[in-house]
Amino acid sequence: MNVMNYNGYAARIEFDAEDEIFFGNIAAISDVIGFHADTVEGLKTAFHEAVDDYVETCRKLGKEPQKTYSGKMMFRVDPDVHARAARAAELAGKSLNQWAEEVLATAADKSAA
Repeated sequence: MNVMNYNGYAARIEFDAEDEIFFGNIAAISDVIGFHADTVEGLKTAFHEAVDDYVETCRKLGKEPQKTYSGKMMFRVDPDVHARAARAAELAGKSLNQWAEEVLATAADKSAA
């Protein structure tokens, strides 16, 4: 997966071999914002324009632009996983939140690369 970032927004990038264009969609918001171009440089420009246009359109409509994420996560895990994670965090001298953030960031960086 290829990703572009601009002004706090991330987009997933793909290539359509049949039409020979790059296209992308802004990720992690419910508003649908897409863009495309036939060159990488053109795609970067189209992405920046799409984000800027989205923010400006929201301003004109008196609507707050959606942000990608709040930074709060809640999920359930098996009690054994919870205990092992808490133990690993304690051994690392960190809170479970600090430890989980580092583990998730490392995993996310690996999968986005």
